[in-house]
Amino acid sequence: MADKAEGRIVWFDLMTSDPDAAIDFYKDVVGWDTIVWDGDAANANYRMWTVGETTIGGVMTLPEEAAAGGAPPSWMAYVGTADIDGSVKRIQELGGRILHPPTVIPTVGRFAVCADPQGAVFAVFEAAADAPGHDSDPKLGEFSWHELVTTDFRAAFDFYSKLFGWESMQEMDMGPAGIYLLYGRNGRQLGGIFNKTPDMPMPPMWIEYVLVDDVHRAAEKVTAAGGKVLHGPMEVPGGDFIIQCMDPQGAMFAMHSRAS
Repeated sequence: MADKAEGRIVWFDLMTSDPDAAIDFYKDVVGWDTIVWDGDAANANYRMWTVGETTIGGVMTLPEEAAAGGAPPSWMAYVGTADIDGSVKRIQELGGRILHPPTVIPTVGRFAVCADPQGAVFAVFEAAADAPGHDSDPKLGEFSWHELVTTDFRAAFDFYSKLFGWESMQEMDMGPAGIYLLYGRNGRQLGGIFNKTPDMPMPPMWIEYVLVDDVHRAAEKVTAAGGKVLHGPMEVPGGDFIIQCMDPQGAMFAMHSRAS
């Protein structure tokens, strides 16, 4: 039976105003390479990020209709499902919205772009065969933490729990910053969910963290390559370090390094 990766975060797309410049930036900062997707080889519009021999996502030009509607360059995560039609129906039943209906990618699978009830955008993906990604510990250069900044963390978790079966694993009291809910899948932590504070002007959104060897060195690379460091580097419980950044085109992303 094919691995449909129900509830696993399987793919990551960057939609940006300048794919070539974005590729140069992330190659300098994270060390990714790219390859052209065979299905779009004629115009090389869609290129896939690679970590060694592994593909982890892609980069494409921000669609004109999205840009016209005010959408900024951004990263979007895809969550695996064995039944995309059922997932789309369930998303709507739970108060979410479908921004782009289920669409076929020949030989690859079907995807739909959605928003949760608080407005954070994500995608669901039904693979034609085995889904991308894996359930083992992330390697350097792979996405290692998936953080949701929202307006109602309990309602947001309830939505994703009912949709994907994600589990509440721990709640951490961060003082004035409120509760940070750690969630996971099959007993493994995936990320955290928390309410944005008054000094965080962005709308509800997902922030994806890339595992790097040293966020302090990565911070220097970000600024040298024309990006911005928004927050950090800072140590988090357990001794790991994180940093939140913006690439030169305006897409927010983050990085994470393990405790030494």
